[in-house]
Formats: sequence, C-alpha cells, structure tokens
Amino acid sequence: MKDKVVTPYQNRLSKKEQVAGMFNHIAHRYDFLNHFLSLGVDRLWRKRVVRKLALNQPSAMLDVATGTGDLAIAAARKIDNLNVQGIDIAMSMLERGKQKIVKSKLEHRVQIQLGDAENIGFDDNRFDCVTAAFGVRNFENVAKGLSEMHRVTKPGGQVIILEFSQPGKGVFAFFYRFYFRFLLPLMGKIVSGNNRAYTYLPESVEVFPDREAFTKLLGDAGFANCSFKPLTFGVACMYTGHKA
Repeated sequence: MKDKVVTPYQNRLSKKEQVAGMFNHIAHRYDFLNHFLSLGVDRLWRKRVVRKLALNQPSAMLDVATGTGDLAIAAARKIDNLNVQGIDIAMSMLERGKQKIVKSKLEHRVQIQLGDAENIGFDDNRFDCVTAAFGVRNFENVAKGLSEMHRVTKPGGQVIILEFSQPGKGVFAFFYRFYFRFLLPLMGKIVSGNNRAYTYLPESVEVFPDREAFTKLLGDAGFANCSFKPLTFGVACMYTGHKA
C-alpha cells in the first residue's frame, strides 16, 4: 500500500500538474477548510514548529509548499529578524498568501513565489532552516524534494516537516479514521466545490511513508539526527533533522 502512487485526478497530467490544478481550484476556501476541518488544531501544530525553530533564532528560512503562507507568517511573527522565502506550485494559493502577508505588515520579511520543491531555485547552503507543512506527501518525487531541501540548508541548519500521520489503535483512532475517510471528504466537497480534493487527502495520507519510514527518507536525503514526534494522538507528526 505504501508504494502506491495516489493522484488527485485520473488523467494524463503528471501528479505535480494535478496537485497544482487542485490547489488553484480550492484556494478560495483552503484556509477556512483547514481550520474548520481540523477544529483549529492545525494552528497549534504550526505553533509547535515555530517554537522549535525559535530555539536556534534563524535569520533565513525557506518554507517549501508554502500554500497561503500560514507557517511563513507565523514564523516571521514569532522570530525577530527572520527573513522568510516561500515557494509553491499553485499561483492562486500564493495570491491568497500575499494578501495575508500584506495584511500582517510582513512584506519586508516574507516573500513567496512560484517554485518547485524538486528543483528549488536557490543556491546551495542558503538557509538556516527549511520547513514544509502538509506538502511533502504531494511531491511527485519525495526523495528528490528532500534532497533539494538538504541542498539549500546551511551546514548546521535544520529541517522541520509537518505531515499528517495515522493514529494507532483504540477508540480515538476508530472515530478519527471514520471522520477522515468519510465525513471530511463530504464536508470538503460541499464547501470547496471540488469533488476530489478532500478525497485525495485521506488517500494520500494512507500511502505516505510516515514515522520511521519517513524518518529514514530524511536520513537518505543527507540529514542527520532525524526524528519524529507524534502530535494530537498521532494525527500528525513533526519530523526534524540537521545538516552536518
């Protein structure tokens, strides 16, 4: 199951093209659905990442698959003198993010632009930290994307990745899986107007190599001291690593 490739749609476009099209289509409702469908817990997860970042007081950060810029904005608000670059393949998401950046009066420290995680347009050893929140499972080539993230990280810098995970056994896990597989896709479809986006979400999580498997992929990409921390009963995981 873990080696199965899941795409948003059944057509001849590449996964990358399909993902970009999907997020361009749902961008107008993306932020609302993120917060509504997660009951606001996604904000707490990003705060955990920012607190982890703040321990090292980075000055240059790259946020990969930045979407509408939630993590980039949260980091810039919390960490003084931090300059953030964000990249994403969906222009409509970036347009929403730019509006939020201006509203937050952070345009002098946060810039987001079109960019491909598997071909990052920045020099080697450019950033103190590289992050990605709920975007890595959408990469067409996860290994290549992680390798690129390693390339642009400075020696001694860190990577922090947030991704959905799958809780283990028990009552919570049972009800969560029912919600994630049935209720979330239905509500997402009604609100976003997209038939596939929130069906693709649980499908992509189910086949994604999470926890130990993903930690190994980080190590294979060149990062050292890789680890993961389950969040909210294992619904998500925060992965960390360092560049030697």
